[in-house]
Amino acid sequence: MKDNSIKRVLVLGSGPIRIGQAAEFDYAGSQACRALKEEDCEVILLNSNPATIQTDLTVADIVCIKPLLPEVVEEVLKEYRPDGVVATLGGQTGLNLCMECEKRGTWKKYGCKVLGTQPEAIERAEGREPFRKAMIDAKQPIIASRGISSVAGAQEFAILTPLPLILRPDFTLGGSGNSVVRNIEDLVVRVEDALTASPVGKALIERYLEGWHEIEVEVVRDNLGNALAVCSMENVDPMGVHTGDSIVVSPALTLTDSEWQMLRTAALNIVDVLEIRGACNVQFALSPDGKEYYVIEVNPRASRSSALASKATGYPIARMAAKIAIGMNLTEMANPVTGAGSALSEPALDYVAVKVPSWPFDTFPQADSSLGPRMKATGEVLALGASFAQALVKACRSLERGRYLPDRRMRSWETRKLWEQVTAPTYLRLEAITELLRRSSVTVEEMSRRTHIRRYFIEQLNRIQLAEKYLEEDGPVNGNVVSARLNGMSISRISSSAGISKEATLKILEEENCCTGYREVDGCAGEFPSGSGYYYAAYGVRSDPWDESEGGVAVLGSGAIRIAQGVEFDYCCVKAVEALRRRGIRAIMMNVNPETVSTDHDISDALYLEPLYVDDALAVLEREKARGVFACFGGQTSLRLGLDLASQGISLLGPDQNIIDAAEDRGKFSRLLKKLKISQPEGVDVASIEEACKVGLELGYPLMIRPSFVIGGVAMKTVYSEEEMLEVLSEAFEAV
Repeated sequence: MKDNSIKRVLVLGSGPIRIGQAAEFDYAGSQACRALKEEDCEVILLNSNPATIQTDLTVADIVCIKPLLPEVVEEVLKEYRPDGVVATLGGQTGLNLCMECEKRGTWKKYGCKVLGTQPEAIERAEGREPFRKAMIDAKQPIIASRGISSVAGAQEFAILTPLPLILRPDFTLGGSGNSVVRNIEDLVVRVEDALTASPVGKALIERYLEGWHEIEVEVVRDNLGNALAVCSMENVDPMGVHTGDSIVVSPALTLTDSEWQMLRTAALNIVDVLEIRGACNVQFALSPDGKEYYVIEVNPRASRSSALASKATGYPIARMAAKIAIGMNLTEMANPVTGAGSALSEPALDYVAVKVPSWPFDTFPQADSSLGPRMKATGEVLALGASFAQALVKACRSLERGRYLPDRRMRSWETRKLWEQVTAPTYLRLEAITELLRRSSVTVEEMSRRTHIRRYFIEQLNRIQLAEKYLEEDGPVNGNVVSARLNGMSISRISSSAGISKEATLKILEEENCCTGYREVDGCAGEFPSGSGYYYAAYGVRSDPWDESEGGVAVLGSGAIRIAQGVEFDYCCVKAVEALRRRGIRAIMMNVNPETVSTDHDISDALYLEPLYVDDALAVLEREKARGVFACFGGQTSLRLGLDLASQGISLLGPDQNIIDAAEDRGKFSRLLKKLKISQPEGVDVASIEEACKVGLELGYPLMIRPSFVIGGVAMKTVYSEEEMLEVLSEAFEAV
């Protein structure tokens, strides 16, 4: 039952976006503010990030855009006198700030209760040594480890434990400071780095489970001890690749029922022992034979995985956690997806969700692209499909222009270079594995053994490449077109592989009764309609029943968070959707980023979690009979897609294709400035390396190379010679 003494609540935000802490906490904080206001609480938000949706004046009652520091918290408490504080929805920043204020006695001084999971429970979960002791008391298996605060302590442990070892600093996120020690000579430097990364100067050193598999369970628990496992999530990559850098699938696909029940029971036991009140993410290591497991760590707060689980299932974890924080319990709240039954009902999925990370290596091509225990991804995309293959291929084409699975660009690569992406895994490992299988350079069994990726996932990659290979070699016969479609390929890709037109491809699929159906995410495996308005496309199935509409407007989202394209574009998209709804216009949101507010299904009239790719967008617009699209709110991603759609006859609302082209095309923009008699650096637009070399001779060096239609300076470089120019031009042309 709601605690009626809590009338004014302080919500701690997460501050600026960085590796390991992106838009998911804007989503969590925004949901929390709305949920608290639903229960008649006055909400005070403290956050320093002005680009977020939660700092919009319509979300909280009082918005304080100030530094997330203990001194500032005290100022806010003194001025506004909140009854309680919610700190578990602002990522590690909010959690650490809460704990610092607890140590200083700030909460007690101003009579402000810590709501939700209590500081003692946070300490047990976040402090490596207290966590180890808690798991031992709970009789949960943990890896041989030791809490350390000095190099000497690590050396003592290393003498007794065989290499490799892994270091995990206390109170950090995104694997910051994590590292694997394979050589004893590296131990001292790695330990010093780990202790420096921890805000409390402590770390855990433990045995490294190479080749084991990582499984996550997202749990919600209330004040009475009622708990549910919202979903299971399985990392495609083995232990050693940070979960934020791994391809993740939900539900877990390779577990037996007994293995899943073993881990689910353990997760529910752990949240009980830690006395979690709200959201919690539990990470397990599972042995290759599935007979053993270890608890890796627990996040006693909403996390990146919480946002992923929410969008994969439709279950709004942050919203539930906020209501639990003010005393409400799961049994007294309705199921938030279907509206029927209680919120204690565990979601059931009749589809597969696949998350693929997005990395900044296009902006920083010289950076180390290998993946390990320290997270490097800046964002992620999510796709839903009728099978793992469908969802994976959809997710890959959601990433950025030119990214696809299989990746034809790798056909020119030497086999040695492909293996380099696999053996010391890089962000291109999936594409490299698929190309090696295409060349028959390795069997499925051998690839699974060498990568420690479970055989099922390698088999699925093999199916995907074979579907395209048969199309290319044999053409559109023997069910090849249908096979490719069922494996997630777009109409354009099938057409180019088979050497036929798009119209011919669509005709074959229609004749073979392989249609594209739109399913509604309902959390109950289609048992009864939910009315969520949250849709995904599945191939080879019929659409769920829905009330047909027309005349709506689609807002194109910005896709994955990346350098220079952050949460600010999601803010623009959400405000556009709100404006449409206020005017009684059906607002259709298209996006693939599970971390964002725009992919919260109650923000728009219809949400399509579909690739920001011309084929997928056209199908949605045809289904919705939309009057047009807004392409100007989602950054460079939506602008480019908008131009593709305009070329297919779709109406761009707001700035049209001519305006976008004039502003984004460097040559056209330069000519516009010249016409307006506005001064600019002397330059020429070129379309080939030969033209560029000629311009270099005419203008002289140094020169600035600036591709059209890019954001954040991607592929922009200063060159001082023709030789240097030739090195960077290929990258520049590829970026366009």
